[in-house]
Amino acid sequence: MTVELRALRKSFRNVVALDDISLTVPDGELLALLGPSGSGKTTLLRVLAGLEFVDSGEILVGGQDMRAVPARERRIGFVFQHYALFRHMTVARNISFGLDVRPRTNRPSQAEINRRVEELLELMGIPELAARYPHQISGGQRQRVALARALAIDPSLLLLDEPFGALDAKVRRNLRRWLRELHDRMGLTTIFVTHDQDEAMEMADRVALMQSGRIEQVAGPEQLYAAPASAFVHEFLGESIRLDCTVRDGLAYFPNPAVPTVPTNCRSGSAIALIRPHEIALTAETGPAEVVAVYIAGPLMHIRLVLDGHVIDAIQPAQNDRPRVGSAVAVNLSSARIYPIEADTGPPWL
Repeated sequence: MTVELRALRKSFRNVVALDDISLTVPDGELLALLGPSGSGKTTLLRVLAGLEFVDSGEILVGGQDMRAVPARERRIGFVFQHYALFRHMTVARNISFGLDVRPRTNRPSQAEINRRVEELLELMGIPELAARYPHQISGGQRQRVALARALAIDPSLLLLDEPFGALDAKVRRNLRRWLRELHDRMGLTTIFVTHDQDEAMEMADRVALMQSGRIEQVAGPEQLYAAPASAFVHEFLGESIRLDCTVRDGLAYFPNPAVPTVPTNCRSGSAIALIRPHEIALTAETGPAEVVAVYIAGPLMHIRLVLDGHVIDAIQPAQNDRPRVGSAVAVNLSSARIYPIEADTGPPWL
């Protein structure tokens, strides 16, 4: 089911939670909403589910305008971060709940409900848990029950809010591989919220990176990392080294004239250069950077430099010549990406 969001705006008093959000999610895609806390991810999910209402904009699911459709009629499966299972109900009753509460005219027979529950228990790999209660099963099992309950209503769209946030690292890794395989088998359109970069990059077909109620960039995981559209995207994904520079006539100049200029399409004026540790090239010539530490970790050599008071961590293949601590080396920053300082809001964790 294709999802189209057009110019969505949502405010809570004086706080803008969604600021002109436009996005298309093709049928069958698994999309991750990634970003720091307060960026609008969960609000966007709740708006899709009908649990919040936008101030303006359009929401279309399968071409149907959802704004006037009550949440219970949207056929959207929602899995909450903390599962929201009913403690007084068995696993089987939790899964069947969405079908049990339908109006009599739209409710399947009890035999059909039982069959659907059995199918989902098998699909989740937990048929032995049907008669247990939520407190009698593990966190990973509760997550599977919550997902089965969301799928029981045969949803047109599946929404997951931090689906693995309450689980330990090993269970998270196993469950996200399992969920990706389940998504592919069922062919659902799925949107999930996460603040875990590894989770988003491993599971999603595309990632929408959000900040302050806006979508900064939507792209496949590889493109998002290799071609960030803004300084925020660059710094949020992976490790980045930040250096001041000035752009004139298509070249970025660094404060130390011994550092070579970098060609750029950035407009003239004050700017920042962002580069990843593995993109920094060291040359044998004597230069302005001092080597202060070197250590080998498996196939990689980590080199800590100081350049004009900035600490820079470079990563090189371990088979490269090992620079001597205290030596002065030249650095090549030609792989740096240059961004105008006016558009920069600082590191995303501030």
